[in-house]
Amino acid sequence: MSFYAGAAALAALVAAVAWRVRSLSPSGALAAFVVGTVVFGSKGWPGAAVLFAFFLPSIVLSRIGRKRKRAMLDVGKLGARDAWQVLANGGVAAACALPYGGGYAPLAAAAFAGAFAAAAADTWGTEIGTLARGAPRSILTLRPMVTGLSGGITPAGTAATFAGAAVVAAVAAATHVAAFVPVVAGGVAGALLDSVLGASLQALRWCPSCATACETNPHHCATPTTLRRGFGWLENDAVNLTATLAGAVVAGVLAR
Repeated sequence: MSFYAGAAALAALVAAVAWRVRSLSPSGALAAFVVGTVVFGSKGWPGAAVLFAFFLPSIVLSRIGRKRKRAMLDVGKLGARDAWQVLANGGVAAACALPYGGGYAPLAAAAFAGAFAAAAADTWGTEIGTLARGAPRSILTLRPMVTGLSGGITPAGTAATFAGAAVVAAVAAATHVAAFVPVVAGGVAGALLDSVLGASLQALRWCPSCATACETNPHHCATPTTLRRGFGWLENDAVNLTATLAGAVVAGVLAR
């Protein structure tokens, strides 16, 4: 019982610091506390190391080029992460961190790390890709896209995607949570699925007042937007959740 109390205390401290530096909103801090408590309490310091391998670089990368990123008013959520964003990136990993018996434990451990690897790969690719020079191209059609809209890729962002997955996979391997190859493969697969969904089924909207594509409703100009492509309910958080689930599945399958 005391171990789980310590896990909750550590999770509360991390969430409070992230809220204090405005990386998380109040609801995001609460969700991070829940995810952290599950991970720390179930997987101990090795699991905490894997979580931090995703979380800490994500905070640093989000602060690089912040002024330019804030100017991208046509994309989805910017600024402090709320509860839905935290759960979309960490909910699958937390579920995989729960104790499993028999032969499922190693597979669940690989899935746990694979989910965080996918979240890291997507975050690194997005944060670095949006700062790359030149227009990104659609992962499906290779046509130029507006910087920041989902589904676009750049050479720098693609390299960062592999790097983000590799960092989490390396930590998972070093702490004996899971082998490197299944985790890095799961991370890259999840991030690629994120981009494919972003370029196809994710909601893309149109602002008639500004005559521009966007991912928000209403637009930053307060004009209601219309659905131009995809499903209205499939927005960034749902896509991120799907990507981390894919990362978990791929890593778990390869770990067998």
